[in-house]
Parts: sequence; C-alpha cells; structure tokens
Amino acid sequence: MSTEFAMRPEASAPPHVVVIGAGIIGAATALGALREGFRVTILEPGEPGGEQAASYGNGCWLSPMSVIPPSSPGLWKKVPKFLADPLGPLAIRWSYFPKVLPWLARYLWAGWTEAKVLRAAQALRPLLVGSPALHKQLAEQAGVGHLIEQRGLVYVYENRAQFESEALAWRVRRQVGIEWLELDADEMRQREPELDRRYAFGALVEEGGHCRDPGAYVAALVAHARAEGAELRREAATGFRLEDGRLRAVLTGSGEVACDRAVICAGAHSKKLAAAVGSRVPLETERGYHAMVADAEVGPRMPMMPYDGKMSITWTDRGLRCAGQVEIAGLEAAPNWKRAEILRDHLLRSFPGLPRDLPAERVKLWMGHRPSMPDGLPCIGPSAATPDVLLAFGHGHTGLVAAPRTAAAVVDLLAGRKPALPVQPFRPERFA
Repeated sequence: MSTEFAMRPEASAPPHVVVIGAGIIGAATALGALREGFRVTILEPGEPGGEQAASYGNGCWLSPMSVIPPSSPGLWKKVPKFLADPLGPLAIRWSYFPKVLPWLARYLWAGWTEAKVLRAAQALRPLLVGSPALHKQLAEQAGVGHLIEQRGLVYVYENRAQFESEALAWRVRRQVGIEWLELDADEMRQREPELDRRYAFGALVEEGGHCRDPGAYVAALVAHARAEGAELRREAATGFRLEDGRLRAVLTGSGEVACDRAVICAGAHSKKLAAAVGSRVPLETERGYHAMVADAEVGPRMPMMPYDGKMSITWTDRGLRCAGQVEIAGLEAAPNWKRAEILRDHLLRSFPGLPRDLPAERVKLWMGHRPSMPDGLPCIGPSAATPDVLLAFGHGHTGLVAAPRTAAAVVDLLAGRKPALPVQPFRPERFA
C-alpha cells in the first residue's frame, strides 16, 4: 500500500492529526507534527506522565546499546524454568501460558541464531544511535533540559567470566558500532566506591545517558505541545471511521474527532486499535516492575546494571530507582509485588551502605506494561486499511530511547516523505 498522502481538494486548513496516546512516543510525535505545520489533537485518558503509564515507571536509561532482542539462541531451553519460577527475572504465569504460546514461539524464533540477533541489532541501531543528544534537545525546548544527563551506562559483573558469558551480546554490539571501556576491580572501586566489592569488572558505554524523571519529562513535553497549539482531550480512542479507504474521524466514547490522519501510539493498549484498521499484530505486554528508595543514603555515580540482578539502578529526582523484571501475564492480572521486592532486596545487597531495615514509607513499588513485539522490533508504518493511520508502538524495552527517531520517522510519513530512518524492518505487515 502506498504511504503517500493525497491532499484533499476541500482542505484549506492544515491537515489535522490525532495522536492516540501521550506517552513518550506520542509526546515526541505531537511535537514533531506541530513543527511540520499540522494541527494536532492528543487523545489520552490518563494523566500524561502519570503513574499509570509505562513512560512514568521505566528504567530511565537512554541506551543506544539496547540493540539486542530479548530472545537469544538456546533460550527455549529455559521455558520450563520461566513457568516454574514465578519470581525469576523472566516469568510466565501458568494461567496465561496457553494464550501467549503463539507469541512466545515467535519470540523464541526471533533469537534462534546469532545471525537473527545481528539482523535485529542492525535494524535497531539507527533507531537508537545519538538518542541522549536528541532527548536533550527535546527537553531543553520544553524547559526541562536538566532532566537529561549523559554520564554513560555501566554493566557490572563479579568477574570477567560473567562478562564473557554474555559474549554474543557484546560481540553483536561491537559489530553494529558500539564501543565500551573495560573496568578492572581497581577502576570499579575508584568510579563506584559505594558498590559492593563483589563486583570486580565493568563495561562502561560512554554514549549512554539517562532521564532523571521520565514521568515529569513526558508531562513537560505534552505541556509544551499544548503551549505550541496542540489540543489535549482526556478520552480514549475506540476506533476509526473510514470512507473509501480514507480516514474521516477517530472514534471515542463521547463521539467522533474529525481528522485527516492519526497515529496509534497507545503502547500496550494499541493492539485493538491497530486491528480496527486491518493490522493484526502480535503485540504483547511485558510487565515490568520498579522499586524506588526515597532519600537513599548511597548509590551509584553512574546508572548501572548488575549482571546478577538483571536490573537498572539509576538516581532520579524522586529517589534511587531499580527497575527490571519481565512477567508475561497480560494486561488484566493483578501485580505480583514480590517481584518488586526482589528488586529492592537486590539493590540493598548491591549497595551495603543502604540500611537493611528500610521503612515501607521510604520504598515505592510500581508495575507497568511494556508494549512488546515478539521479534524485539517496534511497529512503525502505515496500517493495512489506510495510509492515513500510522502505527508507532511495540518498542518493548526501547520506548524511551527510541522516541526521538520514531517520532521523526512518523512525521516524515505524515508529510509524505521517505523517512530518513530505515523503517523497512519495522513495517507492521511483516507479521501478515
């Protein structure tokens, strides 16, 4: 299907774009569409940057090195463990297993060989490269430049053997242009004096950055979009009205929003909307957790990820946050807060200077929904039913870092241009 947008003869005003979702992808897309000259309406039933949103509770990392898909060769052997251990770093609830089985099969196949992992990394690298600087520009335009920092990101290990156990991932990273500094025990002590001494090896990726408060950042971007002329409507999209293959309106619970184009960036809630315009995509939610310690006594100088914890540890303006875990249980299941408590306990072991008896009021637990495709790549491109509706969701663990270039590609498509970003690997119809 052509991605060209024919201007309608009756249109004299700027084309009207409805952005569905005010997470980081939607906020960046709305701002890009405004700069392009479109009239913009944002549909978001919740508070932009609020606690209900994945953009609020993520790991805060701006990680251009997050090019490795979640699946890897041999992962299929661990599926029984995922089912048996409800508190492991990746768990699948038994009750949800029959429903998620087709998605899981595609997920495992996507990382079946190193060649497949490399192809995914080659697709993701252009989407993520240079992201901290792009976010800094966005944040400064919204008056919150202080929320974006680039101090690097460090992976920490107990020894070099643990690092080498992840050789495939680091080898693929190097093949797509990612470099790092190796830190021995002495360098680790100098750079991270509060870190538990069992960690004696590190890999520092200097091009990485982080956001000091993702929720406040998204809220500021949406506020900036409104100041630039966007309308924010606090309601959910429920479908679309099409005539002769062209979009006429986005449907909501309170009626229609007449428009020329729309962008679906509603995160884990995008699946039904995509199906309404003919794109049946295997979107699933990877439930992630975080624990955040207010007024933490000690912590890392740089954002870090311990090998044994499989979680990010990052200072934020709200506290010291540790985030991670993957739980496959759907959108409706109740949170398993023991998973967040595991993150908290690992944080305490990683930084012995934190008190063992933290009172409950100092620790905030959170759970949210990563919108994930089985191959680890997002959906970016026109829907099956009409080029007037674009899809921009399914980023999994890379939603925050990928937002600027995703938004730029979407705006290029809205304007009828070939995107500067190679979007072919992200085309929604790859699952047809």
